[in-house]
Amino acid sequence: MDDSGSSLTPLAGGWSGRTFLGEAGGERVVVRLYPPDDARGPEAPEVDQAVLRLVRGLLPVPDVLEVRRPQPDSGQPGLLVTQWLPGERGDVVVSELSDAGDDDGLARLGTAMGSVAATLAGMPVRRTGTFVDAELTLRELPDLDLTQWVDGRLAAWPSAERDALAEVARDAQDHLDTVGRACLVHSDLNPKNVLVDPQSLAVTAVLDWEFAHSGHPWTDVGNLLRLDRHPAYVDAVLAAWTARHGGTDEDLRDGARAADLWALVDLAARAGDNPVADRAAVLLRAVADTGDLHAWPF
Repeated sequence: MDDSGSSLTPLAGGWSGRTFLGEAGGERVVVRLYPPDDARGPEAPEVDQAVLRLVRGLLPVPDVLEVRRPQPDSGQPGLLVTQWLPGERGDVVVSELSDAGDDDGLARLGTAMGSVAATLAGMPVRRTGTFVDAELTLRELPDLDLTQWVDGRLAAWPSAERDALAEVARDAQDHLDTVGRACLVHSDLNPKNVLVDPQSLAVTAVLDWEFAHSGHPWTDVGNLLRLDRHPAYVDAVLAAWTARHGGTDEDLRDGARAADLWALVDLAARAGDNPVADRAAVLLRAVADTGDLHAWPF
């Protein structure tokens, strides 16, 4: 990609401000930039390329056209250039279907999203960890359980509120421990990060893989159901996943909420950074106040 001859337009939907629409060879492309001080290190673009290659043929993902590491010495950002794929952002589609009262459409979209999560849950990995290089070598995750995560990340919360949440987290951890395997996890799988055909409601692209890791099979379902709770959508997500992997919808719903506590706690600790973190903090406080993983304060 010729940086000097291309203009980049920010793409709507994300909070990182790193993803842009550009042009190369007369075709639209998507450019993701990686700052020289990226917390994931200079290998981050190559890791993301490797994950896209891993899931190709199993999920709809864009072709990678160019990869470039960031250069800390010169201040040059890294980049990942991928093909542009058609479709409307899933969160826009969910909003339109909800406003129209289209339960059938929400159910069809829920089935499509649940199938994506089920495909990921069916990709086994030997152990949990984060990917550190183009070979997808795993770095071990911190040896913490959910109660320790709550205590460490939410130290600024009042102790009574934190203790109440720790009780919920203890039960959630017990439930998560009933599953003894790891799989590929997208870790930011929600309607905002997929493209959807607005007519068929098929998923045309799964995007934004920068948080992908090896983790719990319920994690992506928890993300799918965190803030999108229309009954037709939720029931369809659960049914699509259990049709592939077994179990009951009720057990999966409980497990998904338990798995999502990891992300909710991390987001709530960053309240004030963006609207998603702010909503997560409100939701988590409702969970702490009620002792109910399924609490919904909105």
